[in-house]
Amino acid sequence: MHEQTIHLHRDAPDKPAAGLACNGCGVCCMLETCPAARLCFLQKTGPCPALAWSAAETRYHCGLLTRPGHFLGWLPTPGEKLASRLFARWIAAGQGCDCSAETG
Repeated sequence: MHEQTIHLHRDAPDKPAAGLACNGCGVCCMLETCPAARLCFLQKTGPCPALAWSAAETRYHCGLLTRPGHFLGWLPTPGEKLASRLFARWIAAGQGCDCSAETG
C-alpha cells in the first residue's frame, strides 16, 4: 500500500465512497491530474493547478470546468462554455467518484 500525504482545506467535505456523487472533497485532484489537466499542464501528479477552493460553497471545484479561459489564456471568451462542456465530458464530471484512495 502506498501512502501519500495531501493537504486539503480544513472545511473540505469528507471523501465520498467510490461511485457516489462527487461532493468536491478535492482528494482525487490533489493526488493526480485527470487526462484534461495532464494535457493542459503537462503534469501527471497532483495537486492539479486547476483545483480551486470555494469558501462560499465549502468545496473544491475544477477550474477547467468553471473558468477554462483563466487556465487556457488563448481561449476566446465565446469558447469558454464549449470548452467547459468538453472538459466535463472528458473527465466524466457528474458520473460519480472514481477515486479509490482511502482517507483517514
